[in-house]
Amino acid sequence: MRKLLIALVAPFAVLLSAGAAQSAPFLALASWYGPGFYGNLTANGEVYYGDEYTTAHKSLPFGTRVRVTNPRTGQTIVVRVNDRGPYIGPREFDLSTTAAEAVGLIEPGVATLQFEIL
Repeated sequence: MRKLLIALVAPFAVLLSAGAAQSAPFLALASWYGPGFYGNLTANGEVYYGDEYTTAHKSLPFGTRVRVTNPRTGQTIVVRVNDRGPYIGPREFDLSTTAAEAVGLIEPGVATLQFEIL
């Protein structure tokens, strides 16, 4: 009886847990950090060189993957949370140099982007 119950419930549990991990897309203010931080340790202990698609966020768990889209250009990437911050004003994300380049954030420095937790 127990095996039958597990066989019936397991597929639904997988579907529910997969949907729960994602969030609806939302807009947030983002900035980027670059050469001045190269070689420093990130909050999760990695060395920052700016050449990976990573981001800082104040509270998302390390390793969380986030889809980032620039609504003005349509450029989209996926980044991984590996640091804490930003700690300036209402900014919610601080992208690595490479991630910022990929979504067109270098020139403006700060912009409202679309984020979706994967």
